Amino acid sequence: MNTASIGLKARTGKAIVVVLGGPVVSLRVLTRTEIIVTDPGIPATGQPYHEVMDLPWNEAREAVKPFAAAIENVAATALSQLLRNLRAEGLKVLTVGIAGSADRALEKIGNPHIRAHAAEGVLFRQVLESAAKANGLRSRTFAEKDIEDLAALELGITVAKLKQGLSALGRSAGPPWRSEQRIASIAAWLTLPGT
Repeated sequence: MNTASIGLKARTGKAIVVVLGGPVVSLRVLTRTEIIVTDPGIPATGQPYHEVMDLPWNEAREAVKPFAAAIENVAATALSQLLRNLRAEGLKVLTVGIAGSADRALEKIGNPHIRAHAAEGVLFRQVLESAAKANGLRSRTFAEKDIEDLAALELGITVAKLKQGLSALGRSAGPPWRSEQRIASIAAWLTLPGT
């Protein structure tokens, strides 16, 4: 089996997925897709903190727990299906890199609407971490804001060289190749065995 790594870029309600394989010197995009991590039977799972944003913060955190549990279940199932598909293609996946919003002091955000968006950013990253654990994958989480600088440092290259490599991956994969796919690629790259 060929070894591969999954990169996930957390978004509200979904994750952008890029699977990389090959030796680090000749990385290639094996799969590019997205997984939906909301429950269509529970509409509040699309923007759970928006559903409770008029509550005081402590009450909102409690009220969102059932929605978060539902999202975790959907995310674990979606990642499990992705793994089955990859294994059927002869790929061995042991690692996943997850890029998303960094943890922050959400209680300090005074505007409830802005806080809801920030809380959902953190929540959807966390449910991907939970899904990786539920599927027995080693995972590593990255703050998307700093991922390029971190990758350049860890890979021992300049940010410009990193961007050149990402552009080459994008050309070989074809469109769409937006910032979301680039971020997911970096997360996969940094967790690929042998990196």
